[in-house]
Amino acid sequence: MKSIFKISFVLALILSLSSCKDSNSPNYQYMPNMYESVAYETYSESNAFNSINAKSENGKEGQLPPVGTIKRGYVPYEYANTPESYVAVKAANLKSPIDPTKADMKKAQELFEIYCAICHGNAGDGKGKLVTQGKFLGVPSYADRIINEGSINHVINFGLNSMGSYANQLNQDERWLVAAYVMKLKSEL
Repeated sequence: MKSIFKISFVLALILSLSSCKDSNSPNYQYMPNMYESVAYETYSESNAFNSINAKSENGKEGQLPPVGTIKRGYVPYEYANTPESYVAVKAANLKSPIDPTKADMKKAQELFEIYCAICHGNAGDGKGKLVTQGKFLGVPSYADRIINEGSINHVINFGLNSMGSYANQLNQDERWLVAAYVMKLKSEL
């Protein structure tokens, strides 16, 4: 009799607890402000940047970076996108900041074949697929040009003639790797 009473008591307890559950209402959250942050509209008025030490000049939530700041990992390039700067870079004979003994020429070759070989050819002879198909004409062979690592990096940064800039596709180290690989191809032609 006692076991039937215990079983019925446990069943009644389970039934009463499960009957209180409402799947349409959310559970309780402990410290909900950790999960649901206060959202700000991008250019709305806000006191987020107002403090004793720093006052927001325009009262907007989206602020411009302070003058003179640069993006993390970005190294400024002091030459402009002008023909005079290209001549200056050639004359300065800029060298790659990457140690030649530690340069990953396999990666440099891969980058060259992805971005450059379509026009310049795998050998750097100016006979890439687009040139042989007649899509572009006048792509030079590296053997015919007076170039150095600095001038190649400058052209990759800004482009030259029909070639556009590859600064968005290649980061600074990759541009220097490609420049080193182009010089290797030039020496083999």
